[in-house]
Amino acid sequence: MIFEPLRYEHLKQMAAIEPEAFSAPWTERMFIPEVESDEAFYKVGVNGSEVICYGGFHKIFDEAHITNIAVKKEYRGKGYGKLLLSELISLAKLNGVNSMTLEVSVNNHRARNLYESFGFVPSGIRKKYYPDGADAIIMWKNLI
Repeated sequence: MIFEPLRYEHLKQMAAIEPEAFSAPWTERMFIPEVESDEAFYKVGVNGSEVICYGGFHKIFDEAHITNIAVKKEYRGKGYGKLLLSELISLAKLNGVNSMTLEVSVNNHRARNLYESFGFVPSGIRKKYYPDGADAIIMWKNLI
């Protein structure tokens, strides 16, 4: 697997992974602005032409807000999420980011454990943030 910058040709496969990963999946069209924005930074893990994982963040001044991190269902639990998050953190540092934030469902224990293993710290709750009514935990990580 190699990481590539987000391109239009990735969008269809990413949209197919979204419902596997999220209760409020993004559509192919919703990703188009991410390709075109100077403030959006995405990496896509591919094996040949197959999208295995992807993730990105929006840079706002010296902070990064992680918008998506997803691994294709059959590749979960094999370390791809760790590789992807490490790649995003490196990309953020290269672009002058001092801290990162994200929201994660209180019910997504696997993702929470991953984020905590990278030093993300819970800092708040967004009540009923997700369409299924689940709360989101706000997490932050300092990069400096």
